[in-house]
Amino acid sequence: MAQIDLRPVRISRDPVRRSVQLLAGLALYGTSVALVTRAGLGLEPWSVLAEGVLKHTGLTFGTVTGLISVVVLLLWIPLRQRPGIGTIANVVVISVMVDLVRAFLPDQHDLVWQIVLLVGGVALNGVATATYVGARLGPGPRDGLMTGLAGRTGRSVRLVRTAIEVTVVAAGFLLGGTVGIGTVLYALAIGPLTQALLPLTTWREQQQPQEGH
Repeated sequence: MAQIDLRPVRISRDPVRRSVQLLAGLALYGTSVALVTRAGLGLEPWSVLAEGVLKHTGLTFGTVTGLISVVVLLLWIPLRQRPGIGTIANVVVISVMVDLVRAFLPDQHDLVWQIVLLVGGVALNGVATATYVGARLGPGPRDGLMTGLAGRTGRSVRLVRTAIEVTVVAAGFLLGGTVGIGTVLYALAIGPLTQALLPLTTWREQQQPQEGH
């Protein structure tokens, strides 16, 4: 399978389609995070940290998520990473959507509904990730931290991502975040889901038709 080019491309190239794709992907991502948090069966790594911080601050889940994103962006400075439009939108849209969906969706206590929300949330997260990443308008804060550290250390992206997420889960767990079967399911499923969907969602330059044919 050919390598998929995910390098950021200027917003001036096909701006309407790519902006809509970016915002739709981020809105779906925030929704997926909210679904998994209400399932109560374990959270994805960064949500474990967010929930842990939430328990000590009294802020909303979305607000904590946004604040963590800002802190992560500050870590970009020594790594010489540059944010794009997609980076800023990532911070704002996801934070707003998480709180919006959680406001209408209560915690679930029936196991069937918990499983439905968990599986649906993880699947939707894969769709959302492929959608917003495929718009190629700049990485999210966490994506940029991962690629920046990989570039500076010379380590593989897989190793750096694993190290970051283990650290984040450990910190979140110590703060009181929920670790469970959902954390494991997310870790196992999100990579293959995103990889499978990226060929369908990634924006590509339109090739100009050749003359004389």
